[in-house]
Order: sequence, then structure tokens, then C-alpha cells
Amino acid sequence: MARKALILIEGHSGNGPHYVQAAQRLGLHPITLSADPAQYDYIAAKGIEAIRVDTDNLDALIREGYRIRLRYDIAGITGFAVNNELLSATVGKLCLYFELPGPNPASIERCCDKSAQRQLLGEAGVPMPDYRVAANATEVESSAAEIGLPVVLKPVMGSGSRGVRLCRNVEELIEHTTYLFGGKYLWRCAPRVLVEQFAQGPQYTVEIMGNEVIGIAATDFGPLPHFAFRGVTFPAPLIDDEYRRVAEVSLSCLRVLGLGWGPTCIEVRWTKHGPVVIEVNPRLAGAPDPQLVQLAYGVDLITEHIKLVMGKKCDLRRRHSHTAAARFLRPDRDGTLEWIGDTSRATAVSGVTEVKLYVEPKTPLISRGEDQDCIGRVIVASPNRAQTEAMLQRAVNLIDWSITPFPIPGGKRSAGPTPARAQVAGRGED
Repeated sequence: MARKALILIEGHSGNGPHYVQAAQRLGLHPITLSADPAQYDYIAAKGIEAIRVDTDNLDALIREGYRIRLRYDIAGITGFAVNNELLSATVGKLCLYFELPGPNPASIERCCDKSAQRQLLGEAGVPMPDYRVAANATEVESSAAEIGLPVVLKPVMGSGSRGVRLCRNVEELIEHTTYLFGGKYLWRCAPRVLVEQFAQGPQYTVEIMGNEVIGIAATDFGPLPHFAFRGVTFPAPLIDDEYRRVAEVSLSCLRVLGLGWGPTCIEVRWTKHGPVVIEVNPRLAGAPDPQLVQLAYGVDLITEHIKLVMGKKCDLRRRHSHTAAARFLRPDRDGTLEWIGDTSRATAVSGVTEVKLYVEPKTPLISRGEDQDCIGRVIVASPNRAQTEAMLQRAVNLIDWSITPFPIPGGKRSAGPTPARAQVAGRGED
């Protein structure tokens, strides 16, 4: 009997290794199809089979699927939409072609276009911010005038907070519009942006598998005008009625958008009018959210997702109820990272499950206000919320680094290396 293989379209620096490990625990042979397998360090480090192929080319992926099927029994296909949200739709099309369980590609495509998503949700009466779609600077200006400042500008397709900014006045509106339409922003589609009313209030991420809400996390951002994540905590401190209302509006999004197979993560803000939907993502949330769900509830979303991909029933029962939190380490200035301190003291703090650094000394650091700006993270879990928060604060305070600012144009000398302490605020604290 041929060995069973799990095909992974592209990779993911955060969730990718966990999918590989989960597949192997389930007795599967993971195979990554990628346009550039070398960009994922864990593939070479763990000796994972990888095949170079144009993952934007469905026919090329189908041909590789046939070649793999000569050697293996394909148990399932899934993938990671890191820089290309439509890759999730490609996965759905591959699943249909090879008659394997998977998401509806048409629903995924509609959802990945934020303007189409907004239109469908609005027509169904789902609460969300007022918005307009703009294809040039003139339309952005008129849309902002109709909605009223402040507004959020975001590309109609994309992830990781790339190109997303709050514009609080006309100057910021002009500056960011020029950036988006002036050739500096890399578009994967025809340039269009959402001009969106700024919904103010705490933000939550709703983790869903199939049609079941697994949990709701409190998420925070760094300083405005950007929306770069700086922390996440499971579960969110919601009273029963608030949890019910957030869950109900999230599940209504699935019905409207034709989702409901596999993982979905939905971003919701609690405003003075109650919950409003910010964004529906037809995929599993990026790392470390799946880890936090497992620490908080004992539910392994990645393993259960692979079971669904294989056509098996998943088990989403909670084993316990703890509080798990992550904080992302962000530099407080641009420059060259001279050194980063020993993390062993932070790792030794009770409750710490992970201290992970993404960069090495001598790395140039440039803040773009995106998720990719962070240089590491700390994860803590305990049975008590206050205890988790205290442990996290203690661990983050034990991590230091030094940054040398870039030279100032014109030959002036800049200040020397400046010690910095990890920023302790969660997503949203200034």
C-alpha cells in the first residue's frame, strides 16, 4: 500500500513547522510545493520534501499532483496564504480537482476581495464600518469627505497589516494615498483601496473551525496610525452577553460569504453600537494564535484541520480553561541591531512556554508599521489571567537589546548604540 502524503502549498515561518509535525504524528508524509522552498528555513532544517513549482499556476500544480500520486496516496491538500490571499482559493480548486475535502474556492475568492466581502456583508445587514472603494487619489479624497475623518485606508487584497493606515487628517490622507498609488506599494491586483470609517473600541479575533466558534481572543495594536499586532490573549475578557453577540455576528458572516468548511478567523471591534465586523479571513490565523488556543483550551487546531483535510471528523472539545498570551517584541527606533541579550532569564520565568527571536545581531531594522516589523515574541500560559499577565510582563522586561541609529543624511553623526527594553504593551497600547 502506498504511503499517504499531505501536500502543503507554500509554507509559513510560524504555522508551517507545526503542520509538518502534526502531519508526521498522523502518519503522513508532508510535501511542500513552493515557488521558492529555500525561503522557509524549517524545510531544509527538518529534511522535508519540497518541490519547486509556480504556485500561481494551477495547471502546474495539477501536474505536480499527478506526479506525486505516482509515488504516494494523496491524503489531503492544504496551504498557506502568506503573501497571496488567493492561494487559499487555489488550494480549494486543487481539492476539487483531486476529489479531496477542501474549501469552496468561489467563496474564498469573494472573501479575499475585501470590497466584495464588504458588499455582501452590507447587503445582508451585518454590522460593519461605513466604507467606499477607491481606485485613485481623487476617489480617495471624495470618499474620505463623505465618510468624515478619521478614516482607515487599506488595499482591497492583502494581509499582515501591509498598506493599512489610519488617516486622522488631510495631510496623512494625502501622504498615504501617495504611497499606495505612487508606485511604492507592491500591488498583486489592480490598485484599489477601501476608505473605511474608523471603528473605535477593543478588537477581538474569533477563531472558528467549520461552524463552531473555538474561542475569542483579545488583540492589541501598536501605536497609531499603524495597525501592527503587538499582542493577543486567549480568552478575551468578555461577559457572557458580549461573547454571545460577537460569536453570533461572526457566524452570520460564514452564512453570508458561503464559508463554514475548515478554519476561519474573523476580526471584530466592540464599538458603542456593539460588535462590528472588520475583516473575515477564510483561513487559520497566523502564529502564534493556534499555539495559544492549544495552551488555553487544549484544542490543537492544526491537527484537527489536517483531519478535516483527510476527510476525518475533528475533535474540538476543550480539555481545560487557562489564559494564554503572546507579546511581540518591537524595536522602538530604526537602525542596526547591535546585540540582543540572553533570553535564558526570560525563558526561566514561571509560565513561559516560548521565547523566540526572529533576527540576528547586525540586522538593519526599519519600521513599516506592519506585522513583519517584530523581532521576536514571548508566550506565557497559566490557569489565571492576572497571573499570566504578571508573568508575561516579567519575562518581557528581562529582554534587552541595543540599536545603532542609521547615519543621518548630510554627513552628520548620529547617536551611538542605544539600549532598548522590549515593548511591553499589547496590540493597541500606545
